[in-house]
Amino acid sequence: MEESEYYGIVKEKLSSVGAEIGSLVRVVRGDGFTVEGRVLPRYMLSSQDILVIKLSNGYNVGIRIDDSTRIEKLGEPEESKPAGTPAPLGEYRGEPPEAKVYIIGTGGTIASRIDYRTGAVYPYISTDELLQAVPELHGLAEIEVFELYNIFSEDMTPRHWTRIAEKVYEFFNQGATGIVVAHGTDTMGYTAAALAFAFRGTLQGPLVLTGSQRSSDRPSSDSAFNIISSVLVASTSDIRESMVVMHGVTGDEYALAHRGVRVRKMHTSRRDAFQSINTLPLLKIYPDRMAIEEIGEPLFRKPFHGSMELKAEFSDKVGLVKHYPGMRGEIIDMLVDKGYRGIVIEGTGFGHVSNDAVKSIERAVDNGIPVIAASQCIFGRVNLNVYSTGRRMLKAGVIPAGDMLPETAYVKLSWLVGQELGFTEIRELFPQNMVGELSDRTIIRSYPRWYHG
Repeated sequence: MEESEYYGIVKEKLSSVGAEIGSLVRVVRGDGFTVEGRVLPRYMLSSQDILVIKLSNGYNVGIRIDDSTRIEKLGEPEESKPAGTPAPLGEYRGEPPEAKVYIIGTGGTIASRIDYRTGAVYPYISTDELLQAVPELHGLAEIEVFELYNIFSEDMTPRHWTRIAEKVYEFFNQGATGIVVAHGTDTMGYTAAALAFAFRGTLQGPLVLTGSQRSSDRPSSDSAFNIISSVLVASTSDIRESMVVMHGVTGDEYALAHRGVRVRKMHTSRRDAFQSINTLPLLKIYPDRMAIEEIGEPLFRKPFHGSMELKAEFSDKVGLVKHYPGMRGEIIDMLVDKGYRGIVIEGTGFGHVSNDAVKSIERAVDNGIPVIAASQCIFGRVNLNVYSTGRRMLKAGVIPAGDMLPETAYVKLSWLVGQELGFTEIRELFPQNMVGELSDRTIIRSYPRWYHG
């Protein structure tokens, strides 16, 4: 029996009316509760008495079936076809595109399609499927789709960053105008930062990471909007940076392009979950009129006359630890004893940790392990000169992260350790601004409420 097949009482009820996966059915429970939708494949971990159907509003619901439940068949499965109903964006009218954009799939809902026969969501497996689902892309660029991974973003590792960077390098050398990486949203900021450090300003064109907060089988899906916005940037922008492009507001007014080392997912489910931290977004993108407006200050622009330099080795022996009330220094000691080669600590406020943790930091530094202090406040910057705790941390050998995001500090340290640099070299290089990951001062307009309007 296939994992997606029903059995037991659910199978009996469906078979009795000739219903199958994809059939339109009405389910009437014994208490009178009634619901209509298409039969979805059984979830692998579902109980044998649960029937899963897709409602007309795009949501899935599980219904417990018992002897008193009545199932009526209302319609046959629809013909399977590539999916996605793009948002009503403006139709592009112009000359055939000259730009060539590669879309690298790594997983997540952005590069997915719905099978209307079953209601299930699958990754796009061809360029044709993507162009059928999002026809607006025809006018922007010649599109090539390459599926590198199909994994959850929480399963991303430094080794995956390396492989993605190698593919980016390969496709730019094959003549790509720009590249879009379709990625799960939860760890997209980490990957964007990793790609920035892997190339350090030598990218030949725009490198855009994008994702989707709502899957393509939901009416509120942001998949089409985000992929159009991303391809627009990849095909027309002169910015040669790693960027994240996602909704700028909850509606479809505009998207924002955020510098890859300065972006964080700030909400679990909102379409405008991503925000630039301690800096302005780089671009506003209006896909309805195929227009781009510059907001921030890009570091790297076309034309670029040099050759790309790829250094994509990252260490998985770097730890990221959040300090909390009652945290013991033994957590840091454990990382030292396990052979970790770098530690980033999200301290409170200006970057502080407990006195107990300071002792363990001193031991780590004495063992040649660089220890970075970032702030869990997100906005603002680390300053270890204000209070005595911070001064003890500096004396112990802590390296302040400035206004760098903790995640970016983790990725940067992972990259520096991956280059097989020594303790002294890392202490010298970490405070340097390599790809816009930190700044000397923070402007008031960089706080989110200032740049929406």
